[in-house]
Amino acid sequence: MEIKVVVGSKNPVKIKCTQQAFDKVFPNHKLTVDGVSVPSGVSDQPMSDKETFTGALNRTKQAKIDFPKADYWVGIEGGIEDSEAGMEAFAWVTILSSDQQGQARTATFQLPPKVQELVRQGIELGVADDMVFKRSNSKQANGAVGILTNDLIDRTSYYEPAVVLALIPFLHSELY
Repeated sequence: MEIKVVVGSKNPVKIKCTQQAFDKVFPNHKLTVDGVSVPSGVSDQPMSDKETFTGALNRTKQAKIDFPKADYWVGIEGGIEDSEAGMEAFAWVTILSSDQQGQARTATFQLPPKVQELVRQGIELGVADDMVFKRSNSKQANGAVGILTNDLIDRTSYYEPAVVLALIPFLHSELY
């Protein structure tokens, strides 16, 4: 059986992690995973858990509207939560099918003070990473998580478990 998945982003990291997660969850299916450019409907750098979740869900819903002939639609949105404990980065993943919804959040990690300072000035995390770590377009490669873990965890491997977790309601629809 063939499964068509549409990711609400052209970012190669988001497409690759979705492909890898769906390959694990549906190993006996032929998969087609395509990325499409859709708006998140939130700021370029979501600054709260709620705004980040909203961005992921907006991407998922818009991908479904724009490309209705798919089996699953996926939205992935990275965000930041700033608190007394410091600034943490994370992402939300939302997945829709014709009759089901799943969602999951990645683990969080704390950003270094220099990056926090730039983000608080209104600079998007990927740009702040590039400035501090003297990189170019890191958000479409290893990202902050890759840079800070010395590539022990890159963005693809960071997002992939959350995509798998967001698929739980589809694996056990009788429970959801």
